[in-house]
Amino acid sequence: MLDSHGKYLLAFCIALVSASFPNPAMADPSPPLAVSTQADPDAPRRTMVLHMADMAQGQQHRLWGRHPAESLEFTLRRDQVVESAALNLVFTPSPVLEPRLSHLRVYLNEELMGVIPVEPTEQSLRQTKTVTLDPRVMTRFNRLRLEFVGHYKGVCEDEQNSALWLDISRDTSVRIVSQALRTVNDLAFFPEPFFDVRDMSAQSIPLVFPAAPSSDQLRAGAILSSYFGSLSKWRRARIPVHYGSLPVSNAVVFATNHARPGVLAGYPRVDGPTVAMISHPSSPYLKLLLILGRDTADLVTAASALAIGNMIFRGQSVQVKEVQQLAPRMPYDAPNWAPVDRPVALSELLDYPEQLDVSGMQPRPILVSLNLPPDLFVWRNSGIPTAIRYRYSSPRHADESRLSLSLNGRFVNSYLLHPQDSDSGLARLRLAVRGSENVGDRDQLVMPALKLGGENQLRFDFSFAGTGAVAGQDQPCQILSSSDFRATIDEQSTMDFSGFHHYLEMPNLRSFAGSGFPFSKMADLSETVVVLPRTPTAAQAQTLFETLAGIGSQVGYPALGVRVSHDWNVAQNEDADLLLIGSTPDSLKARPDARLLMLDARSALQHARQSRHADAMPSPVAYTRAGLRSEREATSRVMVNSVAPMAAIVGMQSTSHPQRSVVALLGTTDEDFLLLRDALSDSGKRDVMRGSVVIIRESGVSSEMVGPHYYVGHLPWWQKVWFALSDQPFALLLGSLLSVLTIAVLLWIGLYRVARRRLQHVD
Repeated sequence: MLDSHGKYLLAFCIALVSASFPNPAMADPSPPLAVSTQADPDAPRRTMVLHMADMAQGQQHRLWGRHPAESLEFTLRRDQVVESAALNLVFTPSPVLEPRLSHLRVYLNEELMGVIPVEPTEQSLRQTKTVTLDPRVMTRFNRLRLEFVGHYKGVCEDEQNSALWLDISRDTSVRIVSQALRTVNDLAFFPEPFFDVRDMSAQSIPLVFPAAPSSDQLRAGAILSSYFGSLSKWRRARIPVHYGSLPVSNAVVFATNHARPGVLAGYPRVDGPTVAMISHPSSPYLKLLLILGRDTADLVTAASALAIGNMIFRGQSVQVKEVQQLAPRMPYDAPNWAPVDRPVALSELLDYPEQLDVSGMQPRPILVSLNLPPDLFVWRNSGIPTAIRYRYSSPRHADESRLSLSLNGRFVNSYLLHPQDSDSGLARLRLAVRGSENVGDRDQLVMPALKLGGENQLRFDFSFAGTGAVAGQDQPCQILSSSDFRATIDEQSTMDFSGFHHYLEMPNLRSFAGSGFPFSKMADLSETVVVLPRTPTAAQAQTLFETLAGIGSQVGYPALGVRVSHDWNVAQNEDADLLLIGSTPDSLKARPDARLLMLDARSALQHARQSRHADAMPSPVAYTRAGLRSEREATSRVMVNSVAPMAAIVGMQSTSHPQRSVVALLGTTDEDFLLLRDALSDSGKRDVMRGSVVIIRESGVSSEMVGPHYYVGHLPWWQKVWFALSDQPFALLLGSLLSVLTIAVLLWIGLYRVARRRLQHVD
């Protein structure tokens, strides 16, 4: 997919030899299958259960007088047709509700599916009701709306009465049974059916190679894996690897004219980089995506074209003529990262149209996500200048209607919404920034702060103080109707991240686990070299593909520039950041900062003197005194033999280029690498990764910080001096005294010379 920021322009001319007309040499062995929407008793069926947490997107689960409705959203795959669906609703009503009159309406895509009355014998009791959902109403995007109508006994009902509520349990779920559709072999639908962005369940994209892949084959697989990762966003894609065998599922097959899996033994030879789609030999409901070429270099070209140019692919097969790079990418220009060289408008951070518009008495929250590079030097900063412009329906009277701003779930400020004389507002503030997520950081107790190298969420809550019902002396009840309030955050509201330098203490495995840094500095990984064994196992290749898919999900761009090597001795001299997968090379074992070595079943670990700071990896905004020491010396060493799985992630400095880093994903068995992949795909485990060594066992993840540290990035010399002295009060005091003494001596010498000249002139 082309970069929306326009900094990396690629041009390619693709000759479509079979896109518009059939080519006998490239034809699918089976006849084309038309799309079928008719029920097929033999079609594979799939059952999916979606829970409240999957559909509610963090909204409240309590319906009350001023908030009488909640929307649950879910999406469906294109190649599936719904056979049956049902809402399993678990709720508890208020004990004061008037039976029969009070009820809950269930809408699916604005079609009424059912009404659930509050029974007199079930008030204040937890209830479970099943509502059948009509499959004919369902589309790829669906919205369930639960609308509460509450009444209570009284002369004059007040819709704001706190007794009007109905609590929706987290156990509420939607059960969907669907069956597969027969689809045509057409690349115009790519990345479907191999990856469907509407699929809410975990997705798996198997890659098939004829044998242990070469460096070019691994690179082609890495490019395609990172592309799938860039689509997955918050979901981690699973990418199983198969050598020679074909799984019974949708799969991607890499093959050259001279090396092919057995399933393609009779497939025609190709004349260049080719991408094709055929039906799976074992099922007409499954597809194979073929990445073909005369040699392995053609596979890289075909995978690159598919990753960035699939929007013009169509037909059963496409032959790629050229993929040309017109301009290199720039550092920190990842599509998923907020630009840090200029002010950023909220319009650049939106995920869908009308994201900033809300309506109703108690409108939904407005959520805006943004990611920042982890190496912004925000030490002693005054915050991010932010200008929030907003518009709203003016309240009729001065009341408590207001806009509340929260950052990462913590309250920042609120602003009153003034009545008719003002229907818009401007909030200027400075959002604090921190580079560390340590629980003990003092700045977290002062003000919510933007996190570096992680996802941040701005939340805007409009709250309108509506009118209700009152009883008077002349009339028993008077209803004061409330208006249809509307509000919006202006898309031209800005946040200014410019003016910060890039400077970060390393090793810092938190930045690797959270944002793929330092590799993600270049969105296309053009400054990254991956080192694997010459004949990598399927588990090692899968670790590579899923790691790059994870980085792709963080930066939003495929790894078109990544390089793959099998020779560590050559790779370590490259001016690039190195990602090592496998076991520790011999040249690394002799290094004093090789904290964890894994060879067969033997493990060795060195512990640091300041191991109590291992969980507080310092960063530019919150450095501890331990973090400023030049080296965390090892004080003990432990060696054990064990057959249980254990993996490790180790970070260190490159021996040949001081501004480059090495990150090693270490393991010896397939079980070790499975443990490592599971940890990297688990957001909770990634949050506790930090320091220079991460040890992964079945019991969990632990981190260590030991060995020398170094810095990547650039600071002006005067800022480096102040930063170095910031945690050295005695050195700062001594320097100040020396400076004062020096200035005093220079002034005395200058004044003495002036006085001497004056006296000589008088004489």
